Amino acid sequence: QVQLVESGGGLVQPGGSLRLSCAASGISFSRASMGWYRQAPGKQREWVALITSVGSTNYLNSVKGRFTSSRDNAKSTTYLQMNSLKPEDTAVYYCWSPGEYWGQGTQVTVSS
Repeated sequence: QVQLVESGGGLVQPGGSLRLSCAASGISFSRASMGWYRQAPGKQREWVALITSVGSTNYLNSVKGRFTSSRDNAKSTTYLQMNSLKPEDTAVYYCWSPGEYWGQGTQVTVSS
């Protein structure tokens, strides 16, 4: 059974930072690309970042230079470091793995 469990969301002021974690089980983590998506209120879910099995990364244009995805294969965990957060980054963030597996989501709110 595949499980993706996100953590690390919260309320942060504009310009602040958060690090999201996604702990995976039930998949061959070291061989899997892992992704992050987000969904803001009233909007469609959008792709944010991808990290391949060999650590190559790709990002949504609006988060390039501010967000960094990484992974720890020994812990079967992927991370999303989010810096210089903006109010428009407010959303529920979801972890994704191939096979269309999704985590439960973690809320990120950027507000003063």
